[in-house]
Amino acid sequence: MAREDELIRQLKEGRRECLDELVELYYPAILRYCMWHMPDKESAQDATQETFLKLVRFIDRYSHKGQFKAFLYKIAANTCIDILRRNTSPELSLDAFPNQLFPSDSFTEHGFEAAENRQQLAAAMSRLEPMQREIVLLRYGQELSLKEISAITDLPLRTVQTRLRRALKKLNTFI
Repeated sequence: MAREDELIRQLKEGRRECLDELVELYYPAILRYCMWHMPDKESAQDATQETFLKLVRFIDRYSHKGQFKAFLYKIAANTCIDILRRNTSPELSLDAFPNQLFPSDSFTEHGFEAAENRQQLAAAMSRLEPMQREIVLLRYGQELSLKEISAITDLPLRTVQTRLRRALKKLNTFI
């Protein structure tokens, strides 16, 4: 993405106004990602804001390898973990589990059925190991490639593939 590369270069040179355009490009996806990890929408919004603040702080650590999206998601993941540790909140209940894989307006005609499906998905997802859940969320909730997921999780590509396959098998048995 040529425009993204240019924005990052300018941001590294100190032009903070370029951050606005990067935020505009990635804010919705990062917010959706944070909503999966945080107990409520306000916490997810805080995590998203903090992610972009950390991006500015750590932009010098980014070396262009065509993996900016993975770099940003890694910051978001660590930010969510940090906020949850700070708040030391108890385990999330299934009622608090966000349902961002399915946009709410796409199921307006099937309200009850959609709610039931989301609840089943949330219950099944909660039964996965944390890393399997993370890989499924990154792959299907955020539509990232396996290579990007590998960079975010610091796992070899084959390990990501294996864990995703195992997670999908488990989800199949739960649903």
